[in-house]
Amino acid sequence: MYPDNLIDGRAIAAKILGALPQQITELKNRGVSPGLAFVRVGEDPASKVYVGRKEKTCAELGIYSETRVLPVNYGENKLLELIEELNADSKFHGILVQAPLPKDISEAKVYSTVSPQKDVDGFHPVNVGKLMLGDPTGFHPCTPAGIVQLLAHSNVKTDGAEVVVLGRGNIVGKPMAAMLCQKGKNANATVTICHSATQDIKSHCLRADIIIAAMGVAEFVKADMVKPGAAVVDVGVNRVNGKLVGDVDFAAVQKVAGKITPNPGGVGPMTIAMLMQNTVTAAQRFQANKAKINL
Repeated sequence: MYPDNLIDGRAIAAKILGALPQQITELKNRGVSPGLAFVRVGEDPASKVYVGRKEKTCAELGIYSETRVLPVNYGENKLLELIEELNADSKFHGILVQAPLPKDISEAKVYSTVSPQKDVDGFHPVNVGKLMLGDPTGFHPCTPAGIVQLLAHSNVKTDGAEVVVLGRGNIVGKPMAAMLCQKGKNANATVTICHSATQDIKSHCLRADIIIAAMGVAEFVKADMVKPGAAVVDVGVNRVNGKLVGDVDFAAVQKVAGKITPNPGGVGPMTIAMLMQNTVTAAQRFQANKAKINL
């Protein structure tokens, strides 16, 4: 059992995943079997683990999946051609290209080539633009979307809250800030983004009701940086002396935080849950469009 102030990401993810089998069955009854294509370039150990977990969850839910494993020297042009093939393949309603990619491949080009309708990672410029505009027809990046759900299910109030996001990356920091400052449910927050050029990060953190740590700096957030009772979400994955640690000094911060995510067991399971949800949504939209065409 988790202590009272721990946010149990595994339990919340299980609730979200638990709603999907019925939706998947309904889709299959209408002739659409949700499909997700994974593309992994090279043999990065962490990427192999991440894709493996996603494949396992697909199998458990009844989502069809295939993984294309490419050699590290596959080349950008050939990778873009493969993505175009997957875009045209009706078996797949979602496409996920696992990061990191080799340095000679432009991630921006890759994410821009994935069809916006199959971009279940939420990285295509169209979906990024829809997020900024508050357009619900786009796909949200899975980790920030999962954090929004973590906070909501843990009764952490965002409406009017002061939120500090540590990190300005395109995968977590920027979309996280964009989601939380929207006018709407589970948002309406006042958001500050802190990064490597921010002066006196501690002063920003101390006024925060919610801290979301996504800097990639091991145990950066210390107990004296956290306002008593604040919610702390740890997104970091750092390897120190062979051990994985987050961006938060968990043992110390847990003593002052009102709510805190464990690491592991916090954000990670939610990222996978939101990917599955996005894939089912993509299949539902495909089925709806197919039904319109057949009218």
